[in-house]
Amino acid sequence: MRARIRDTEIYFDVEGSGLVVDGSRMREKPVMFVIHGGPGADHTSYKPSFSPLSHKAQLVYFDHRGQGRSACGAKETYTLENNVEDMEALRQHLGLDKIVVLGSSYGGMVALSYAVRYPQNVSHLIVIATVPDSRFLQRAKEILAQRGTEEQKAIAQRLWDGTFENEEQLREYFQVMAPMYSITYDPESRQKGWDRAILSADAINVAFGGFLRSYNVLDQLHKITSPTLVIGGRHDWICPPEFSEEIAKAIPKADLRIFENSGHSVRADEPEALLDAIAGFLVYKR
Repeated sequence: MRARIRDTEIYFDVEGSGLVVDGSRMREKPVMFVIHGGPGADHTSYKPSFSPLSHKAQLVYFDHRGQGRSACGAKETYTLENNVEDMEALRQHLGLDKIVVLGSSYGGMVALSYAVRYPQNVSHLIVIATVPDSRFLQRAKEILAQRGTEEQKAIAQRLWDGTFENEEQLREYFQVMAPMYSITYDPESRQKGWDRAILSADAINVAFGGFLRSYNVLDQLHKITSPTLVIGGRHDWICPPEFSEEIAKAIPKADLRIFENSGHSVRADEPEALLDAIAGFLVYKR
């Protein structure tokens, strides 16, 4: 499905019914926006990882502008600011009131930024393996220098510089770096998520070569009013868990969970525990 909003067209998909039978009445489930990472990826790597959550909420997946199946445009419009405003426009387009917001990695940065700007529209906030500001760039370089292979260090330079030339180079990056993202990575049974994803070199270049270098919402996180679940992976190299701890401290009454047997891709390393934590959190009301 496609929504013509603002100056672009956003592809979105819905999983799970909105109304369910509850004894003698019909009950409306909450709606959860599932925000993909990258930037430069699409929503498909989250399927079927988050599909079981459709029993608790109606899931709305979408691709950021210029990524996946959403419309392309001038690459200078592929910004965090526009991702946040596109998300709000999609909420309005769908006629929704408060939504559950779940974002992982870069999607977590969008989620935090959205919840800071539109706290009145968020019923629950869930951020997974993300960061509050640009300091993660230097920290990730330090960790890669300690843990990475020479091949990984070399190919990551394209990420730091924002110089991917095409989708093939970006796909090669994720293949070479896969063992850094997931501690359970097995080359004999590779995850299929990245293989089927539509990748955008322009989107990731604009982010890492530009706006992520000045990204900072840390001093605004106190504005978030919704119940918040902050999840980090103990062995995450690019969004290290110390940043999850900072986020949880800055948001009033946030709950922090560090997954001890996970890297950046918590949904690959500890999928059942992750889903249990999210499902349990969704029943929480303040």
